[in-house]
Amino acid sequence: MSGTSLDGLDIALCKFEGAGKDTKIEIIHFETIAYTQFFKTEVQSIFSKKMVDLEKVCLLNAWIGSQHAQMINDCLFKWNVKNEDVDLIASHGQTIYHAPKHLHQIPEFGNATLQIGDGDHIAVKTGIVTMSDFRQKHIAAGGEGAPLAVYGDYILFSKKDENRILLNIGGIANFTFLPGNLNANEMFSSDTGPGNTMMDNYVQQNFEGISYDKDAAIAKQGIINNELLFELEQNEFFNAPIPKTTGPELFNMEYLNNALKCNNNMHLSKYDVMATLNKFTANTITNAIKKSMRNGEFVVYSSGGGMQNPLLMQHIQNDFSDIQFKTTEELSIHPDAKEAVLFAVLANEALCGGSTNFGEGIPNVSMGKISFPN
Repeated sequence: MSGTSLDGLDIALCKFEGAGKDTKIEIIHFETIAYTQFFKTEVQSIFSKKMVDLEKVCLLNAWIGSQHAQMINDCLFKWNVKNEDVDLIASHGQTIYHAPKHLHQIPEFGNATLQIGDGDHIAVKTGIVTMSDFRQKHIAAGGEGAPLAVYGDYILFSKKDENRILLNIGGIANFTFLPGNLNANEMFSSDTGPGNTMMDNYVQQNFEGISYDKDAAIAKQGIINNELLFELEQNEFFNAPIPKTTGPELFNMEYLNNALKCNNNMHLSKYDVMATLNKFTANTITNAIKKSMRNGEFVVYSSGGGMQNPLLMQHIQNDFSDIQFKTTEELSIHPDAKEAVLFAVLANEALCGGSTNFGEGIPNVSMGKISFPN
């Protein structure tokens, strides 16, 4: 799995038994391979931009597939695992543009998304059958191509008599609600807005040599500016009904700069801006959960890089003083590995399952395209 944060490739080696609600999974190895600055720069040259070099898109589609294949080969060698002993690779690829209809608003076109890092290159260079491009089937069946976590969340984490929220804070934040009565028709999943993406981008542009706000060290030095916070929260996305999706195509530095200009807040210190962005992410998460969870008790299980931001998690927990907060570590899935594991579940379902009922509001489809190594 490679997300919108562009920090690296999450590689999980998983052992499966069964499918659907009978799925049993063991994570044998997990590692995040950090991307080089060259890799990040190349992807950022086309990432979330309407106007890009089409030749670069073409070149990177093959190049990223080859790079990911090499990272997989290196991990298997390090783990002393033979390539021929691996049945299947599930590759999410690298999202370069997410275009739900509510964002592009072009009447003639529907929802769309694009991930690159071609599966054929991975299959050929690893010698392992590869499944990739999972999101297109979801769109073809009427979805927005995201979030797809709901499928794996339901299969792996549903528990009778405990309402659960699986909160993932990556570049974009999303959550899945799993009802304790196990009624799939009550289950849903939605993006909430920015996770780390705006904070990370701001740090990278304003603090030389730093890629993210580790331990919220920068944000803790600032003061939340309520005028800026108000302007950041003025977007129709936040009033749209759940489920919904979004991406850095909306929540980016242009979005921040427009909010700063509204009340002549361009003079704010960098630390105050970071403190406000941190609170903004927290508010969008808590507001989305509150709007969709008016009744009932639930336990929150967190994952993703954002859960390692202590100030962000403090803001969120302060809004839910009577709610238990845990991590997916307590569900036997390392929080950093969760997203990669969920795509392994999708691949397992496509090949070995396909009969699970995910409810009326979620496309009941198998996702992923198969690439053979020869």
